[in-house]
Amino acid sequence: MADLRVKYILDESVSTERGASMMNMKVLTDLLQEVTYKKHCILQGMMITGVQYDSRKVELGNLFVAIKGFETDGHTYIRQALDNGAIAILISDEAYCSVEYPWILVEDSRLALAEMSSAFYGHPSEKLKLIGVTGTNGKTTTTNLICDIIEAQGHKTGLIGTIHNRIGDRVLEGSRTTPESLDLQRMLAEMVDEGIGYAVMEVSSHALELQRVACCDFDMAVFTNLTQDHLDYHETMDNYCKAKTMLFRTLGAKGEKAGLAKTAIINIDDAWSNHFMVASNAPVITYGIEKDGSWKAEDVQVTAEGVRYTVDGLPVNLQLNGRFNVYNSLAALAVGEALGFPVADVIKALEQVPGIAGRFQKVEGSQDYTVIVDYAHTPDGLENVISTAKAFAKGRVITVFGCGGDRDRTKRPLMGKVAAKLSNYCVVTSDNPRTEDPDQIIADILPGVQEYMTEAAYTVEPDRRKAIAFATAMAKPGDVVLLAGKGHETYQDINGVKHHFDDYEIALEAMQAN
Repeated sequence: MADLRVKYILDESVSTERGASMMNMKVLTDLLQEVTYKKHCILQGMMITGVQYDSRKVELGNLFVAIKGFETDGHTYIRQALDNGAIAILISDEAYCSVEYPWILVEDSRLALAEMSSAFYGHPSEKLKLIGVTGTNGKTTTTNLICDIIEAQGHKTGLIGTIHNRIGDRVLEGSRTTPESLDLQRMLAEMVDEGIGYAVMEVSSHALELQRVACCDFDMAVFTNLTQDHLDYHETMDNYCKAKTMLFRTLGAKGEKAGLAKTAIINIDDAWSNHFMVASNAPVITYGIEKDGSWKAEDVQVTAEGVRYTVDGLPVNLQLNGRFNVYNSLAALAVGEALGFPVADVIKALEQVPGIAGRFQKVEGSQDYTVIVDYAHTPDGLENVISTAKAFAKGRVITVFGCGGDRDRTKRPLMGKVAAKLSNYCVVTSDNPRTEDPDQIIADILPGVQEYMTEAAYTVEPDRRKAIAFATAMAKPGDVVLLAGKGHETYQDINGVKHHFDDYEIALEAMQAN
């Protein structure tokens, strides 16, 4: 440890070499005051240039946080982190306490990572109006609608979500719905630095349970709906619900920011809504179609051109399609009104949104049938999009779908049942098989399909490209071909390798070939 102190703190040549990193150096013992830890062996006055949980990305002077993951244990990469320049190690396994390096021992390294990251970046969420959206379906559309509403009022926004992350006009690629806490806090800090006042975030159940958003000071929490998904991880719907409600349980923990009241916004029509209302530590605003809530859509009309409804006596004409988008827009409207924006302005902003990539997205072509690309990958999501297609289809609805590998197997026959019950014809194919055998995934789907369809009404084609070509070739005037499951994704994950695959591109090619 003494050698490290000399190397890192006293060596002026090393300090000069660090250059820009020096400007962001923080005293580790100061940061440690905001971390829940058991004990430590670090030097007084020790400074760090940053925090890192990936040993491959460690730079000179970083604190390395060892996280136990589902497949790997970060503790086994401590040596690599040290070789790459780590000055101290944060661990949750006492066996790795060593005289070879300074260390901090914690109970939960994921929580500690969130705490340390928030402290290192100066608690950026406290300087933003932060809105979190959780639920099984609708998160992406709802977050985008909220951003559109805020921007229509002349404010810059940041967006964290499934399709991408965005800081103002700058788009960043993302690998998961909600980033790891370190990456999340870094992005929030960049938003603050760029003068952004509002951040809108999709909040997944995994992010809540794995402490990725543990130190985020949310001003508003939105609940869209809860249907079967991720039971490979949560095991039961009760566990899944409990994870989601964490966003609401912590909502009132901190005080208001600049007079903005903490607010929970909840879909009252959802069967699980009461769990979220009870969990909320903040005042609740509700929305829905069936039940009387704070915001209720009436006279709902679904057409090929979009959705029309009235709310509080005001007409709303969306370019977005589907009854499910009534719910998404109501949630966004409730957020806009809670932020203090005039309702008429909020509605105007909603009406100007043309659509979201991969969310009931029409493939533009000259054919006399319609091809729709959608991300629906749950039984409920699939039911929503097929029902929407049926509402305006003049002919048949042909549904092309599969299920993801290494995910909840119990929903596969359920999705097969939904597709077969509501579609006129089904093409069962691959989605992202990941490490599973595509044929086995399809075998899991078929019992649900066969409950409602004869062999003449469906076909199996494991090759997704061929499946799309088959569906478009059989389409007749007035038919709707629905490509479900991948939506905005531009890849297919097969045996851990991502191959370029874009449903929109493939469909366009198939349509042009017909």
